[in-house]
Amino acid sequence: MHSATEDKLFPQKYTFQIKGCLYSLKKPKVMGILNLTPDSFFEGSRVPTTEKSVLVAVEKKISEGADFLDLGGYSTRPGATAISMEEEIARVIPAVGTIKRQFPEILLSVDTFRSQVAKAAVEEGADLVNDISAGNLDPEMLPLIAQLDVPYIAMHMKGTPQTMQSLSDYTDLVPEILAYFSKKVEQFRNFGIKDVIIDPGFGFAKTITQNFELLKELKSLNRLGLPVMAGVSRKSMIYKTLKISANEALNGTTALNMFALMQGANILRVHDVKEAKETIQLFEQLYP
Repeated sequence: MHSATEDKLFPQKYTFQIKGCLYSLKKPKVMGILNLTPDSFFEGSRVPTTEKSVLVAVEKKISEGADFLDLGGYSTRPGATAISMEEEIARVIPAVGTIKRQFPEILLSVDTFRSQVAKAAVEEGADLVNDISAGNLDPEMLPLIAQLDVPYIAMHMKGTPQTMQSLSDYTDLVPEILAYFSKKVEQFRNFGIKDVIIDPGFGFAKTITQNFELLKELKSLNRLGLPVMAGVSRKSMIYKTLKISANEALNGTTALNMFALMQGANILRVHDVKEAKETIQLFEQLYP
């Protein structure tokens, strides 16, 4: 537990701006995953890129209470095949336009580590950029985010989706992740990026044991004074531990999402919006 003095030293930033409007993360929010990829690890999350399929998937997530949608066209599961920027743009940008025309109110995040994809998506109406590499895979990303003036979700990862599984050596996992983000936050400020959300990167360059260690210590990230997003939904830390498949990992996801909320997570990034919203509702009865 942090002392009251420590909390004053690092006041939690709960608001961020999108297009001149102020949004609060004082109450936990849900980000629904939309994968425009044929090879994402959870089959149930894959959405064909036709306009009708995209709108049906979006409507379902909005009706279930999604606060944000996270749209990705590049599968970042371990060992995923790399695709060209042209292909990523072809998958993502038409979908951004379609969603924003039909559902202008929904907050739309684009999940990409490529600055040109981020730029095209924001120009088409996307509201946030979610970068698994926190700017490490494209030197143009951070200056672009500052220029676009959109909230930036920065994740912890080492290497690339193709190499990360071999890069899970840490001397002291949580302090190293904290040090990584401390440096990153300074870098973001130097570029003039105003609104940052931290994602510790469950499953990215971390073993199953390390994922649980990180979840157990998630509250440590509050020291950064920034909102924290937790993305454990249907990941291998759940299904491999329980010896089941990703398709059967909803119950385990709910259990770990509740724990993440108790550790101070501000956003749950999930495949299953309805269940995550119910988890938050029950959490708020326990911690009003």
